Amino acid sequence: MARSTSSEFGLPPFIGAVRQIVIVCVAFYVFQLLLAAFAPAVGSAISEIGILEPNHVRHGWIWQFITYPFMGGDPWQFAVSLAGVYFIGPTVEDRIGAEKFWGLFLGSSILAGLAGFAVSLTGKIAQGPALTVGAATNAILMVFYLFNRNAPIMAFFILRIPIKWLVVFFAALETAYLLINNFALFYFVLLFGLGAGYVWYSLFLSRRTSLGISEKYFSIRNSYYRWKRRRAARKFEVYMRDHDRTVTFDEHGNYIPPDDSGKKNGGSKSGWVN
Repeated sequence: MARSTSSEFGLPPFIGAVRQIVIVCVAFYVFQLLLAAFAPAVGSAISEIGILEPNHVRHGWIWQFITYPFMGGDPWQFAVSLAGVYFIGPTVEDRIGAEKFWGLFLGSSILAGLAGFAVSLTGKIAQGPALTVGAATNAILMVFYLFNRNAPIMAFFILRIPIKWLVVFFAALETAYLLINNFALFYFVLLFGLGAGYVWYSLFLSRRTSLGISEKYFSIRNSYYRWKRRRAARKFEVYMRDHDRTVTFDEHGNYIPPDDSGKKNGGSKSGWVN
């Protein structure tokens, strides 16, 4: 049965990978809040382990590229980012499936984190921690746009605008925050999330890429079989010469009968064909 794309109140369905991601993120965030209230030392230690911090990554804490999306920070930023996953995610998940949606969520987070970490190596910009699902939300927004380039969307429940302008709006807003906050890593990672979404779409989600990969696979496979045929032909020629008989094959491994030795590439009706 096809999944419904909206509830009777106009809200997206709360099912599939989107529901799993939202529940996991909310559970982690509530857990962090409880630790901060009742066990501050433990909460601080878990935050230090989970958030993306370039200094820690340089010392081998590479798991932070995976854990930082699940670490909550400012309640408003956390709520807005997770709302983006909930409102935009179901449409994307319907298009690509639950497994690929999880791949998009985690893969884009890792790509954005890696890009932010690379910039942080300058030692001048992209400093400080990065956390929350914001980068993945931006990636999902970008993929939504790439699948629905001319689609309008309800922004803030009151404005119906083309999706491309919503992407531009969030990119401009986050760029402004980047400048205001002295090029902090947090906002670099958010912006890189848009780029990560584009990269992930181009590599794994677009039909053109899938067709290109399939064509390349079959081309390599056919080249291998042609090479095996030519190799077998050469071995057979050697075998027949050892038994005082001469047989001829062309450059493609096709047999050329003795009376048609001047013909090429299956010119004889009795020859092999490609």
